[in-house]
Amino acid sequence: MSIYNMDFETMPREALKAIQLTRLQATLERVYANVPFYRNSFKKAKITPGDIKSLDDIQRIPFTTKQDLRDNYPYDMFAVPMENIVRIHASSGTTGRPTVVGYTKRDIDTWAGLMARSLAAGGATRGDILHNAYGYGLFTGGLGVHYGAEKLGASVIPVSGGNTKRQIVIMRDFKPTILTGTPSYILHLAEIAEEMGVSFKDLSFKFGIFGAEPWSEKMREELEAKLNLKAVDIYGLSEVMGPGVAIECHEAQKGLHIFEDHFIPEIINPDTGENLPYGETGELVFTSLTKEAFPIIRYRTRDITSLNPEPCICGRTHVRMNRVSGRTDDMLIIRGVNVFPSQIESILMKTHDIQPHYQLVVDRVDNLDTLTVRVEIREELFSDAIKNLQNLELKISKDIKEYLGVSAKIKLVEPKAIERSQGKAVRVVDNRNI
Repeated sequence: MSIYNMDFETMPREALKAIQLTRLQATLERVYANVPFYRNSFKKAKITPGDIKSLDDIQRIPFTTKQDLRDNYPYDMFAVPMENIVRIHASSGTTGRPTVVGYTKRDIDTWAGLMARSLAAGGATRGDILHNAYGYGLFTGGLGVHYGAEKLGASVIPVSGGNTKRQIVIMRDFKPTILTGTPSYILHLAEIAEEMGVSFKDLSFKFGIFGAEPWSEKMREELEAKLNLKAVDIYGLSEVMGPGVAIECHEAQKGLHIFEDHFIPEIINPDTGENLPYGETGELVFTSLTKEAFPIIRYRTRDITSLNPEPCICGRTHVRMNRVSGRTDDMLIIRGVNVFPSQIESILMKTHDIQPHYQLVVDRVDNLDTLTVRVEIREELFSDAIKNLQNLELKISKDIKEYLGVSAKIKLVEPKAIERSQGKAVRVVDNRNI
């Protein structure tokens, strides 16, 4: 049976589990034979691939972390010889060595098929024109979406990030119907369009498929209102494959369907490593089932979410992950209180007089941590009375205190004062480590 098969998404759970187990056992045999890191990891845990008799046995296998990937930089995690590698991607490496990911030709075909399935779930069809504003290059977003759109049979405009004014002209003249990119950059596109006198209501977009950074339900409302389209969340990470690991369906927009015929998801307690049941929030862990070059076993993503096994109105039977609420390594601890940027964002988006552009600045003053939230106000409010601006600052500060239990200084800044990113937005500036 072909890996690119839409029937996988609606098959009965028992049939799906049988496929998962077969693919899991084959993957474990390959990594044990070909990847020294995994062979040593299994030996330390005193297990062999043959000990994994059921899907529940996966809990006996040690986790893989990003540090493990960095320790084996650049190619020691590959399970095939380099002459079989046709593509190499890598993370940005902003917090250390980048993580390097390899793909065989079959991996690329599998990825394209999964991205085609993702785009279809998000509303794209063979007849659509896709404006791809994800960055091309070592980042997996641009090329992942591109190959998937071609596999689906859609037309692709490979604009990447940057040249924003030109992108607006292309949107107007080429009449694309599907928009893809990071939500923060897409909001920037909307700003520039407004400056140029171009209304998204006059453009042809039906659906937007946005990801590569956490974004809230309030930001979805903002995107849909500004862009005159239906906004769909997509999830992926380079270590697992790239985009196309999970996506919302456009029918429900309620949880991201994980392609379980290719990936086994788990939710664990991030402190103990204990597996958590459906519905409980914890850290997302993935095991790949069909990758040749770079299989990943029980990879700790650091993303915080929960899983929902209930069937969806779209007919898909795969489990859904709820929107990522933050990351364990992006989590800020301010005087003992855990704070995620997405929690701050949800509060900010409820305030009508500000823009959806913000930054959290953390400092340490006299051995005490302080949090400053820089947020842009709307153009029409900028020239308002100082007293009104002070009242707005006090209101936001009070809301954060009431919802999250942490004190924050609010600094309202003029429109466009916060630097725009062509890729993932820089939400946190932590000066405590400088």
